[in-house]
Amino acid sequence: MAVPRITKEELQKKLEGDAPPCLVDVRLKYPYEHSTVKLPGAIRVAPPDFDMSALPRDRDVVVYDSDPEELVSARAVAQLLREGRQASALQGGISEWLVAKLPTEEKAAPKQKPPVAGALG
Repeated sequence: MAVPRITKEELQKKLEGDAPPCLVDVRLKYPYEHSTVKLPGAIRVAPPDFDMSALPRDRDVVVYDSDPEELVSARAVAQLLREGRQASALQGGISEWLVAKLPTEEKAAPKQKPPVAGALG
């Protein structure tokens, strides 16, 4: 199933408009957890289950991941379309958004525990 895509420029305009879309971050576990940024106001929906039940039903949805081919976000968008929702995948994912220096929000990244003295032998 071919899914609709939205460019970073089109998304930026929609975010500045009167009816901004709901942003959904579906990055895989490692890229998500080891990143310190997300798109402004994005809601985290972890793959592969894509529990979209908490998403607002009265707004368009734009889904993004970290893959330039939008592989994970395309699967999530296909699910939303099957549910009768208006959804599209961010073309180029968060990578293209970051390269263009478009707005982001900070998010917590995991902190490594300090090594235990003598643990390395």
